[in-house]
Amino acid sequence: MSGQSASTGVPAGGAAPAEGEGLRRSLGFRDLVVYGLLFIAPMAPVGVFGTLDAKSHGAVALVYLIATVAMAFTAFSYAQMVRVVPLAGSVFAYARVGLGNGPGFIAGWMAMLDYLLIPAVAYLFSGIAMNSLVPSVSRWVWTALAVLITTALNLWGVRAAARVGFAVLAMEVVVLLVFVVAAVVVLIQDGAQRGWLSPLTGDGSQGAFALSAVIGAVSIAVLSYLGFDAIASFAEEVTGGSAKVARAVLICLALAGFLFILQTYLVALLEPLSSAELAADPAKQGTAFYDTSEAASGVWLSKLVAVSKAIGAAFAALAGQAAAGRLLFAMARDRRLPKALSRTDSGTPRIALLCAAVVTMVAAVWAARRDDGMDHLVSVVDIGALTAFLLLHASVVGWFVVRQRDAAFSWWRHILIPVLGAAIVVAVIWEAAGSAQVVGAVWLGVGLVVLFVQRQGRARTDRPDAP
Repeated sequence: MSGQSASTGVPAGGAAPAEGEGLRRSLGFRDLVVYGLLFIAPMAPVGVFGTLDAKSHGAVALVYLIATVAMAFTAFSYAQMVRVVPLAGSVFAYARVGLGNGPGFIAGWMAMLDYLLIPAVAYLFSGIAMNSLVPSVSRWVWTALAVLITTALNLWGVRAAARVGFAVLAMEVVVLLVFVVAAVVVLIQDGAQRGWLSPLTGDGSQGAFALSAVIGAVSIAVLSYLGFDAIASFAEEVTGGSAKVARAVLICLALAGFLFILQTYLVALLEPLSSAELAADPAKQGTAFYDTSEAASGVWLSKLVAVSKAIGAAFAALAGQAAAGRLLFAMARDRRLPKALSRTDSGTPRIALLCAAVVTMVAAVWAARRDDGMDHLVSVVDIGALTAFLLLHASVVGWFVVRQRDAAFSWWRHILIPVLGAAIVVAVIWEAAGSAQVVGAVWLGVGLVVLFVQRQGRARTDRPDAP
């Protein structure tokens, strides 16, 4: 294929693994989907249902339907680029090939903010949930314990972690099925609290249907999907080629979207409070899903959901930590981070994983010891992923349109979809909180400084008179 190394199949300009730096190929298609769904978490809407219901005027299922379609553009761009660059590092590798070394570094730098801190948020959520069940143990202790257990699994190896992750994912799906069955039984016996179409059209308590309100809620809902892209980080560890990774990315998003729409539709029908009442009382928004479950089926269901979320959040962090380790590994292999991070042991990047774990542990425990810790973490993690998504879409255009236009080019796959995807990402960034925008801008500025210093160092090294 034109523009590719004959020996590696990697596009010209991509970093092929050097001897001793390779990852072990041990993951199958099911393992990839497990990692993706673990990171997203099948019941991710539980924590944000009340907020989305209030913001969308009751059309919360429609919010997730639109959010799934919106994120499908990004998933499709990932599927395009993972076939071109089947390497660890995900968007870092894609932007490097499609846009150049500088944009590639910035894409990896921004994704690092997401990959290192999203697990910290998940660990903190797990600690909070366990503390609510066992108040005698401080939430920072539960948080630290979750980090230690999942880090040990990741160090054991990607295959072992995938097996344990599959069991946890099966547990989450069973709990979700129990919730669905219980909700359907209540709806058959007692009927719905709201109109049957209200989760798609709004409950009318805040006036007529407002598309602007739905779109505003979508900007929050898309954050529930962050993590499906982590599948691409395992491209060097999958058996059977990169086509499996591309297919897993798309299927994972479709499954998550279906589960999100189904559960929010059911809980919206059972919600005894109107969207206007939730909007008027923000304190009730965070526990709206649990409160509705308890009111409909009893305290047993709300406790079951809480336990599932506590365990599921810890293993969502496991998948995130694994992806963070591979990103650090790939950037180090390309000499963008300290070389030691690119070392592997029995095909596992243990040093990179340990560094990711340390950063995550510090951030999670720090946040767990503060009342406003969750707000601080959440305000900074999302902007990194969104900026990386933006560079991903640009990479598709850069590679297929500018650098490698040939018979494989398709105007709708390589221009229309990435441009629409980029426009959606820009809209979500625009709607993000001001604090997140500021932190993202500062992190970007630091990355540009690091890039400048690296270039100056390489320029001095490359001079003929250099020592």
